Amino acid sequence: MYERFALSLLPSLLVLGLAACGDEATLPVAAGTGPNPELPPPVQTFFPTVVIAPAEGWPTDESPKPAPGFAVNAFAKGLEHPRWLYVLPNGDVLVAETSAPPQPEAMRGLVGWAMQIVLRWAGASVPSANRVTLLRDADGDGVAETRSAFLTRLNSPVGMAVIGDDFYVANTDGVVRFPYTEGATEIAAKGETVAHLPAGPINLHWVKNIAASPDGARLYAAVGSNSNVGENGMAAEQGRAAIHEIDLESGASRIFASGLRNPVGLAFEPESGALWTTVNERDELGSDLVPDYMTTVQDGGFYGWPYSYFGRHLDPRAQPQRPDLVAKAIVPDYALGPHTASLGLAFYDGELFPERYRGGAFVGQHGSWNRRPVSGYKVIFVPFEDGRPSGPPEDILTGFLSDGGDAYGRPVGVAVDKSGALLVADDVGNTVWRVVPDRARPTR
Repeated sequence: MYERFALSLLPSLLVLGLAACGDEATLPVAAGTGPNPELPPPVQTFFPTVVIAPAEGWPTDESPKPAPGFAVNAFAKGLEHPRWLYVLPNGDVLVAETSAPPQPEAMRGLVGWAMQIVLRWAGASVPSANRVTLLRDADGDGVAETRSAFLTRLNSPVGMAVIGDDFYVANTDGVVRFPYTEGATEIAAKGETVAHLPAGPINLHWVKNIAASPDGARLYAAVGSNSNVGENGMAAEQGRAAIHEIDLESGASRIFASGLRNPVGLAFEPESGALWTTVNERDELGSDLVPDYMTTVQDGGFYGWPYSYFGRHLDPRAQPQRPDLVAKAIVPDYALGPHTASLGLAFYDGELFPERYRGGAFVGQHGSWNRRPVSGYKVIFVPFEDGRPSGPPEDILTGFLSDGGDAYGRPVGVAVDKSGALLVADDVGNTVWRVVPDRARPTR
C-alpha cells in the first residue's frame, strides 16, 4: 500500500522538484519585446525551468480584466476546450473545440511521462471534442443565444476558412473541404481531403492552422516542429517547422517558408497584403530566451530553427550545425516576449474600436511553462502603421491568473466579429470572451 502511495506522489514530487530547479529571469518581458529585443547569453541547467500555472477555471461571476475604456462579457460559456475562432460571412462564429490527438511516440519515457503531468496541470491534457461549433447571436446583444454542432467527427481540428461555396478545416493530419451554404447551422456532407499535412506518432506540435490568400486561390498551412530543437532527428522534421502553400485548383503544395519552430497564427496584413505569422520559439535556454515573435512570411524564407534563433544567434544544441542555412536566416520583424506562447493573431479591420486600433494586430498569449516568473496569459495589441509594427504592445485583456498563480483561463485564438468586437477563445476557462469599447457594452 505504501509503495502505491509513494508512486502516486511521484509525479507531483517530480514536478515540484523541477519547479525548484532551473533559472530566474533577469530581464522584464518588455526587454524581449519589439523589433530589437535584448538577447542575453543562453542559460542551460541540468533540469529545465518548470513553472506551471495550474488550470483552475473561472470562479462564479469572475471574468478577465479589459484595458481601461473597454468592457468584456462572455459570448459563450460551457464549451469543451475552445481553441480557435472563425467568423463566417453572415456573422456567425465558429469555434474549434479541440485538443491534442494521441501522440504515442511523444509521450514515451521519463520525459514524456513528465510532459503528460505538466499538460494535465496546465489543463491541456483533455480528450478532444473533435468538433466545430457554430455560435449565433441573432439579436445582436453580444451573447450567443444558440449553438449547434457545425461539423463533427474531425481529427483535432484548428484552422478554418470559407472560400466561395467551400468550407475548409485543418485537421491535425490534413486540410479537408466541405460544401458550404451561408446561414447553415451544420454540414452533413462528407468532406474531401485537399492536402495531407505532417502528423504521425510524435506530432509534438499538433496544431495546424490555415489562412486563405486574398484572391482565394491558395491556402497557407502552418505546421509546427516535432521537437524542441531537433532532438528527434531531422528526418522526423520532414515538412515541419514550416508554412505550406496549397494551390486549390491543382491540389499541389510546397514549402513556402521554413525554419519556423511552431508557427500558429496566420493572417494577411490589410494594408500591405503580406502574410504574417506568430511563432513559438524554443525552450530550455533560460527564462530570458528565446522570445516568441510575429513576422512577415517571405516566400522561400528561412527563419533559423533549429540551428539559430532571431536571425543568426547559434543554438549549440542543434547538431550537426548548418552554417549555410544560418547565413541566410531571416531576423523576425517583432518579438513578443520570451515563452509567452503567442498563438492567436488577428488584424483589426472593424470600426467599433477607436481609430488608433485600425490595422493593428491582436495577439493571444497562451502563457509560459519555461519561465520564472511566468509570462503571457493575456491578449495584447501591437499598433501598426504603413503595414509595419509602430510601437510597444498594449495589454487588452488580462486577469487570467489568480493572485496565487492558478490559471482561471488561457487565451488562444482571437478574431474580430462582424460588429467589430474582439473575440477571444479561452481553452482553460471553456469560454469565448467578447471585448468592446465601454460605451458599446451589452445593455441586458
